[in-house]
Amino acid sequence: MSDRDTNSNVQNTNNDNAELEDLNEILKVRRVKLSELQNSGKDPFKIVKYDVSHSTKYIVDNFESMEGTNVSIAGRLMSKRGMGKASFCDVRDRDNKIQIYVKADVVGAEVYEDFKKFDIGDIVGVKGEVFRTNKGEKSLKVQEIVLLAKSLQPLPEKWHGLKDVDLRYRQRYVDLIVNHDVRENFIVRSKIIKAIRKFLDERGFLEVDTPLLNTIPGGAAAKPFITHHNTLDMDMYLRIAPELYLKRLIVGGLERVYEMGRMFRNEGMSVKHNPEFTLMEVYEAYTDYKGMMDLTEQLISTVAQEVLGTTKITYQGQEIDLTPPWNRMTMVEAVEKYAGVNFDDITSDEEARSIAKEKRVHIDGEPTKGEVLNMMFEEFAEEHLVQPTFIMDYPVEVSPLTKRKPDMPSFTERFELFITSREMANAYSELNDPIDQKGRFLSQVAKREAGDEEANMMDEDFVTALEYGMPPTGGLGVGIDRLVMLLTDSYSIRDVLLFPTMKPKE
Repeated sequence: MSDRDTNSNVQNTNNDNAELEDLNEILKVRRVKLSELQNSGKDPFKIVKYDVSHSTKYIVDNFESMEGTNVSIAGRLMSKRGMGKASFCDVRDRDNKIQIYVKADVVGAEVYEDFKKFDIGDIVGVKGEVFRTNKGEKSLKVQEIVLLAKSLQPLPEKWHGLKDVDLRYRQRYVDLIVNHDVRENFIVRSKIIKAIRKFLDERGFLEVDTPLLNTIPGGAAAKPFITHHNTLDMDMYLRIAPELYLKRLIVGGLERVYEMGRMFRNEGMSVKHNPEFTLMEVYEAYTDYKGMMDLTEQLISTVAQEVLGTTKITYQGQEIDLTPPWNRMTMVEAVEKYAGVNFDDITSDEEARSIAKEKRVHIDGEPTKGEVLNMMFEEFAEEHLVQPTFIMDYPVEVSPLTKRKPDMPSFTERFELFITSREMANAYSELNDPIDQKGRFLSQVAKREAGDEEANMMDEDFVTALEYGMPPTGGLGVGIDRLVMLLTDSYSIRDVLLFPTMKPKE
């Protein structure tokens, strides 16, 4: 290491120590202020209620009719300017912020002296008159101001400039305080979920709840989280999908059901994956996967129009058109288009594996032709699927819960939706043949016994349910977090989860 590097490291260390000392001093000062308030009988934490008449957004949006009106607001102090006999401050509540004007001869000398000790980040209640300043800014002329909660931690001045970006996710509460865009994303998330429910409810779907604790982790190929029930003295699994329960409800005659909730998969973490995530599954009797395609493009385009006011969006610099109809192609067609291999011409598993090796696709063991086709699709085609595209007709080997195509029994009536090269939805014509279903479960059990921890377990009760008769049914699963990422132009799944999974700090 050069002397210059050494000097630089020493300088950085000194700066960090100075910042730490400054922070410690600020923490001490704020605690002293709180102690003084408590000793003088003005403990803000003893206030249990404050009546709010209007939000700042309502006042700003309806200023012409509100001007001259007395209102009460509450929120967090985000800035202070001036400090003589009059001061301007910004107060932010959930939806917006407004400037307040505090004057000593209006609120009283004692109140003003107390106010001068307020810190950025403190939560206040304000009563006053709506007015416009000489510079034309919409404001509130304060008649009364009350400290409702003392902020003992200083707000960061340049939140995005912090070296440890993970801190935004670890301390989401601070992220929400200082970053309006972050707050807005989560408000949009809530609106998206509300719009989804409205869309389905209006079409006669019934929202239901199914167990999070499962004795068999079924409905998806995923590694589950395992827990233990003490009274029953048995291992249980956090659900990886609600599919098998929802299809039991179709057997029971509910015909149109959906569930939106948390799933748990003990898998890797990335910008696209979090161990717990929100999934919605929808099941409709008497339709098939093509009906689910129509439902999917109507659902997503309707939600985009309702929440964003458009079906043409930008994601990470790419223009995406969500206007139906969307592109549709089979997996075989996609692999032929992007890898130059026509699997209709391949006659054996050995030939498929040989072609995969020629294309330098990594394979383990002896995968079947269908499994190789799926590998080739993931390797060569997915990255090209930027605009909304339905990829249809998956091999039966990778679709254990899906009905076979009557004219092509080695393929299933399944599609996945891709947008921005990411899987957004997965849907089937649901397998309702109990004999075929049991055979596929047995095939999955064999894979599991061979070491595949993500293979399905045998679910005898689900097979029994199918034996009572399930009508032809279409099923759909939509990754809600990925949809929110798309509609809020968020790069990472952590940006749309309020509290993403994080490794604890040591």
